[in-house]
Amino acid sequence: MKFNLSIFLLALLLATSCSNQLDLYPRSAVSSESELTEEDAQSFLMGIYQSVQNDPGRESFIMGDLLGGDLNSASSVNGGGTNAFISNILRPEHSYPKNIWIGYYEALYQVNTLIESLKNLSESPELNQIRGVSHYFRAYIYYNLVSKYGGVPIQRENTMEKLARNTAEEVYAFIEEDLEYAIQHAPDFSADLGGDYHYVSKDAAMAMMARTKLMQGKKAEAAALAEELIAKPYFELDSFEKIFRRQANSELIFAFVNLTIESSINLSTWFYTYAHPQSGSYVFKPNPWAMEMFTASDKRSSISVDTYEGLDVVNKYPSGQTGTDPLNVSRIAEMYLISAEGQGLAGLNRLNELRTARGLAPVFTSSEQQYLDLILEERRRELFAEGFRWVDLVRTGKAVQDIGIQERETLLPIPETELMLNEKLVQNPGY
Repeated sequence: MKFNLSIFLLALLLATSCSNQLDLYPRSAVSSESELTEEDAQSFLMGIYQSVQNDPGRESFIMGDLLGGDLNSASSVNGGGTNAFISNILRPEHSYPKNIWIGYYEALYQVNTLIESLKNLSESPELNQIRGVSHYFRAYIYYNLVSKYGGVPIQRENTMEKLARNTAEEVYAFIEEDLEYAIQHAPDFSADLGGDYHYVSKDAAMAMMARTKLMQGKKAEAAALAEELIAKPYFELDSFEKIFRRQANSELIFAFVNLTIESSINLSTWFYTYAHPQSGSYVFKPNPWAMEMFTASDKRSSISVDTYEGLDVVNKYPSGQTGTDPLNVSRIAEMYLISAEGQGLAGLNRLNELRTARGLAPVFTSSEQQYLDLILEERRRELFAEGFRWVDLVRTGKAVQDIGIQERETLLPIPETELMLNEKLVQNPGY
């Protein structure tokens, strides 16, 4: 089989020597006329990291906050107009749903190319690890698609055939299949990667599986996976500022390194004003209620939000116009919250352990409904500006009531251009 990279051939960062892992992120080129070799596979895998990170665009990382009501257009005078802001984004012709859809499928093309090409290479520990990471990324792509659009076409291999949408249930089953493979074959976080959270590991696959299980309402399974990760000796809750300030920490399970030389994802320029020391274009700002959810004792407050010269800003991504910030995918705090939610009231201790670590007093309740509300509010504070809010409200059936959006706005519209290109696609209800 000839190796065909097509027009999406990826540039990769210049490699330096490393004994146990690939370097961040080596650049090389693989000839489109040659057979894929083991060395090519390692280089191409680094291109996968870059493609999955960059192709869906920076809006993909905060779409859940834009649609969840915690962020608004900075041109809004008083934080109002949130629903109009959301409805404007959720149009089939809007660039955000279009770019996210196209970007994830572009990244999928790269992942499927590598998975297919690896079938022609021998079984070896190194290649099996690459296979495991590739399947993780395919699961990651499909999770982001199904959680935003509902059922989408499943592509096990690249094809020019126009495909109809699979059901959401079928997509989640496919995600779990890929993650099971990744858990079996991906590198070990501790032994193979030396605890470097910038690379996909078995633990990263477990964390994504826990998230996937929770999304489907498989709470006991989600909690069990989260507890397994919490019990790992190399993960523990750490100082909040370390997670977003490029400091070594014990909390991150997987994060894109997001180096300037290989990344187009710079969130900070969206959030800071031109006059701010970090300098930015101030496109989005926290709504007033997002500013008010942090108390004075909350250790997350100053890292999450700030007020500069009377203007409220998101403060999690501080690199400014000339840099990029790490893009956190999975961290142990999310596992505490998944375990707490998955266990129901029996998981209250996990919720309070997280609250205590963040400087807050314990909470108590005997009501399952009130407990879920407490969990969602803690997720809101902990995961602010990381893309979770809208998905959390949709999966718990609270989005229409709590945000005031329309029922159709619990899913993104299938982009208008995709419907024109593929007559087998069907638009989401109400659009």
